[in-house]
Amino acid sequence: MIKSIIIDDEPKNIYILKKMLAEFCPHVNVVAEAKDGLQGIEVIRQNDPALVFLDTEMPYGNAFDLLDKLMPVSFEIIFITAFNEYALKAFRYSALDYLLKPINIKELVSAVKKATNHINLSTTDHRIKNLLHNIHNEKEALTKIALSSKDEIIFVPLNEIIRCEASGVYTFFYLKSGQKFISSKNIGEYEDLFSRNTFFRVHHSHIINLSEVKKYQKGRGGYVEMTDGTLIDVAVRRKDEFLSRLGHIQ
Repeated sequence: MIKSIIIDDEPKNIYILKKMLAEFCPHVNVVAEAKDGLQGIEVIRQNDPALVFLDTEMPYGNAFDLLDKLMPVSFEIIFITAFNEYALKAFRYSALDYLLKPINIKELVSAVKKATNHINLSTTDHRIKNLLHNIHNEKEALTKIALSSKDEIIFVPLNEIIRCEASGVYTFFYLKSGQKFISSKNIGEYEDLFSRNTFFRVHHSHIINLSEVKKYQKGRGGYVEMTDGTLIDVAVRRKDEFLSRLGHIQ
């Protein structure tokens, strides 16, 4: 059983979530509830949970105020939120799960499954620090991404990434250091995350860091040579946008 706590200022929301957990995630044992940040800190310290369902907006401080006061954090978190797109992107960069209101059963089951897999990893505190940095520096570009695999979560500065390559449902990351990491997320998810950074999907299997392009060879689609020497085809349908984007960073 996973010892859990729900922190939400709406009793109705707590009731519904408990019913959903009891029916669809029976291994999650809700041992305590709290209606605001102050109570949340108290029940967390009293019960030492493995998993906390945390509403992002509450009286007496939001979820991030609560986490600031509890650092270092040893429990897994699933955020319950109606938050804006920036915050959702910050959660995803930090490899932290969130559920949008109203909660979808399938998404709840998936989030609990991922949390269960993460509970035995020692990365929670690092992931929370990365999230808090992103949230507290909202006007700045996100600078670091958490790459989640089956057994670990690696934190990588975006400017260290040369390219990403799809391999089925997985994505390989190639770094300036020569290191190679595999993520259990597909390349399409990273295309969405990188949309406002200097990354571009030149091919259905490749996302490249435009700052790491060494040379472009003209052709029907052409190809690029990256700073690590890799040659990557540019899809014909992406060629014009790619050349336009490349021109903006030169």
